[in-house]
Amino acid sequence: MAEFVREVMTPGVVAVRPDASLAEAAQLMRAQDIGDVLVADGQEVVGVLTDRDITIRAVAEGIDPLTMSAQAACTPHPVTVTPQETVAAAVALMRAKAVRRLPVVENGLPVGMVTLGDLAMSENPDSALAAISRAEPDEGPGAAPHGRGPV
Repeated sequence: MAEFVREVMTPGVVAVRPDASLAEAAQLMRAQDIGDVLVADGQEVVGVLTDRDITIRAVAEGIDPLTMSAQAACTPHPVTVTPQETVAAAVALMRAKAVRRLPVVENGLPVGMVTLGDLAMSENPDSALAAISRAEPDEGPGAAPHGRGPV
């Protein structure tokens, strides 16, 4: 079992500017096969935007994703962890804050993301969540209905 966040996190970050449209963010998510992006102003993480945020905070409200900004729909001021923090501390933080993902920041710069799926694959590789997290994504419209979505 992993002891530190650096051992379980997904390295690298995918980010959009605060003024990027939700359509731009969604296209980037699709291209990268991910369900979330950081919203960053320069090197500063100002929010986390998920595919669910786009759906619930914009599309379901009838707001045009071409005109709404990533900053307007994201969860602002995300809780972060460092690569040196323990997995146990990250899990406790996720529970306390009721979040499914934590940006990993080192020396003020985003360096990765740790998700529930990452933790499941590390801590309990035989769990249903770990299996779902390892599965290949579906291929969009017309694909089998049990494809993996973003975690």
